Amino acid sequence: MSGHSKWSTIKRQKGVADIKRGQTFTKLANAISIAAKMGGSGNPDDNPRLRMIIDEARSVNMPKDNIQRAIDRGLGKLPGQSLEEVLYEGFGPAKTAFLVEGVTDNKLRTLQEVKNIFERNGGALGGQGSVAYMFDRVGEIRVKGKGGSDEDETLELIDLGAEDIESFEEDGIRKYLVYTEGSELNTMGNKITQAGYGVESQELVYKPNVLVSVNDAEATKKVLDFTEKLEELDDVQKVYANFDIDEKLI
Repeated sequence: MSGHSKWSTIKRQKGVADIKRGQTFTKLANAISIAAKMGGSGNPDDNPRLRMIIDEARSVNMPKDNIQRAIDRGLGKLPGQSLEEVLYEGFGPAKTAFLVEGVTDNKLRTLQEVKNIFERNGGALGGQGSVAYMFDRVGEIRVKGKGGSDEDETLELIDLGAEDIESFEEDGIRKYLVYTEGSELNTMGNKITQAGYGVESQELVYKPNVLVSVNDAEATKKVLDFTEKLEELDDVQKVYANFDIDEKLI
């Protein structure tokens, strides 16, 4: 595992909460607003992207009223500044490549906050296309295994149409990250559910196609601290990276 998928595992191993509860709600509300705006609908049945984010919001017990306000804001029913999606590219410590997705009501503010973290932590913010070629835009489905062997379940998921699979264990349960073409995300998710697996989440992500090995403890700490600082920004939704860290260094 590498980059964003490995980072999720690392945080669990370190005992670090993903983000503070209030910050979680802020990020989810922004994501819901953007999904409603881009999809042109506040009905999750007609807006798959919105449905996925609402499911995530419910999983962390985000109040129903908060969800509805975020939808109304995205549809322009509430006064206030409009939100925009942003994507930043750059290099972090140890020459690792980073893509930072955000949602903001002030692009200049967000740009400066992200730029400061890059520059203060041995990185450099780049221009459009500077690192994007190192990532593929794909669908990622987080799947809970059925209790069978890793080999059998991996083969079954491949037979269902998975293009790539990453297997890992969480709380003693075998789980998988299943990758598919972005256009096939919902179809693949339905196939996996019908096959008896539990789908915990599904979303479009940036998956690294070029990996950078981080081989010493000092560099590992710098890369992980840098990633965490980016994630802590209110306007940042997702952080993707192409680091490959040996489990022994964590």
